[in-house]
Amino acid sequence: MEKLKLKKVKSYIQQNITDFHQSRINGLRKLDLKKIILKKNPYLYKAKNILTAADYVKNITDAFISSQEETIFGTFLERLAIFVCNEVYGGKKSSSEGIDLEFIKDNVTYLITVKSGTNWGNSSQVTKMKEDFRKAKMRLRTNSLKTNVIAVNGCCYGRVLKPDKGEYLKLAGQEFWFLISGEENLYKKIIEPLGYEAKKRNDEYLIEYSKQLNIFTQQFSLAFCDDGLIDWEKIVQFNSGKEKLKVNL
Repeated sequence: MEKLKLKKVKSYIQQNITDFHQSRINGLRKLDLKKIILKKNPYLYKAKNILTAADYVKNITDAFISSQEETIFGTFLERLAIFVCNEVYGGKKSSSEGIDLEFIKDNVTYLITVKSGTNWGNSSQVTKMKEDFRKAKMRLRTNSLKTNVIAVNGCCYGRVLKPDKGEYLKLAGQEFWFLISGEENLYKKIIEPLGYEAKKRNDEYLIEYSKQLNIFTQQFSLAFCDDGLIDWEKIVQFNSGKEKLKVNL
């Protein structure tokens, strides 16, 4: 075990957080209004009494972007966790399918699937994870019958009240970061460097965001407004109708 050098963690975050910001901007440039309208629930926004094209476009676009950004940042956190574990315990990407991280600590081999938050999957995805754990354990025990193996679903943020899930442990937040680093307060120490160049990159993002909203609002108004009012039936038909409604987007 090597003591974690926090300066190296800070340097890693600062070097790689720029990729997150650039991915956000690139994601904005690739947005497709037609795809967003098809993905979002029109009944919800009617129930919220959305009255203007600008409000509708902003609501559905923000919801779509939020989901997209969760995925992008989740990937960043997962990579950070692997970097930290490699620095301390020599953790590496496992050769077993579905296992993100494998390392030895106190004569125990840990098999880790890394997720950003605790509510990451449905029942079938959890079943797949458990099957991946079983196969990975079998591989290790074939090589050495004495190997003590613990499977862990590690979540970068959140809290789990009952970590013992029978076939595996589910550790989140402070407990997860402590397991892979040996640093009890690492979960708090990584928050400050995440703000590196955030204001500068957010200014760039806002310019692109405003541009896209203006374009989308114009497109939406032409396609889904009638005499200045939102045509909700047309939106619902486009979103959910059996026959595909052709619109100019």
